Amino acid sequence: MIDLDASFGEGGGQILRTALALSILTGQPVHLTHIRAKRAKPGLKPQHLTAVRAAAEISRAQVEGAEKDSQELTFAPQSPVPGNYRFDIGTAGSTTLLLQTILIPLSLAGGTSEITVTGGTHVPWSPCYHFLEWQWAPVLKAAGYRIELSLDRAGFYPKGGGIVRARVEPAQVMAPLQLTNPGKLRRVRGVSAVAKLDLSIAERQRHQVQMRLARLGVPVKIECAAVDAISPGTFIALKAEHEYASTTHSALGAIGKRAERVADEAADDLLKCVESGAAVDAHLADQLILPLAFARGRSEFTSASITPHLMTNAEVVRRFLRAEIEVDGAEGSPGRVTVGGHPSR
Repeated sequence: MIDLDASFGEGGGQILRTALALSILTGQPVHLTHIRAKRAKPGLKPQHLTAVRAAAEISRAQVEGAEKDSQELTFAPQSPVPGNYRFDIGTAGSTTLLLQTILIPLSLAGGTSEITVTGGTHVPWSPCYHFLEWQWAPVLKAAGYRIELSLDRAGFYPKGGGIVRARVEPAQVMAPLQLTNPGKLRRVRGVSAVAKLDLSIAERQRHQVQMRLARLGVPVKIECAAVDAISPGTFIALKAEHEYASTTHSALGAIGKRAERVADEAADDLLKCVESGAAVDAHLADQLILPLAFARGRSEFTSASITPHLMTNAEVVRRFLRAEIEVDGAEGSPGRVTVGGHPSR
């Protein structure tokens, strides 16, 4: 059993989710302590408990400590089992973070799986649904993973209620990725959306983004849309398409937050990434460490920023696998990440 003090690094829920996935993938039981110790409200919250239960269900795991506010958990899995699964977080907890916990193990389960998750799809402190569909899944596809996503209904804070579906086919031979040079920026496309709000808010977001990105000198095409949801919300998602890579950037509305500010947050993130010259945005960088650790070869990518999440996730992977992970760059600055070949378990 691997003993993991989850208070190291950024000390948040990502340590738990990565450890659960790696425990299933390697068959190694894990004992976590001090879970989310660095958060204002430490311990397991509803979305973390749902991730634990989902990981346990797909791997027929024995679990101890899966209780609200618990800071200690023991997780002993069997092999992942493909199948049809439904998970309801019950709050606006992130559906995308739950999916990222279980989709890689199910990719290596040897069969097709269908997953439906209910909860938040566009909520703070997590990748929005469009990030997974436009960015995460396509990059993983290039490495041999076969994940398809669809959005039935959006879910915003505080009610959630969004519905995301995923279909997972058995992964092909996992190939290493070389994402170091994005090439010339060709275009920016995106969507500015509202739910149960006037469409003029989406139009203001679009107008502001188009003004901010005009200096890039490339076509900027933003669709305005009204999406289905059980509570009001707004978001904007942008995809910067380069010759050899793409990056996705988003921002969320909130009560009292002007549409122009929402647009500015997404535009600022995109511009910073473009100016860095990196092929991978800072948010995707930490999410690539785990899947690339199973590729049969040496992967390399440049990140717009070396973040605490990236450094922490790299260390969790090292605890489970004899994987060579090198990070070249200062925290908060652009850098280069290398993930070694297929590891011994």
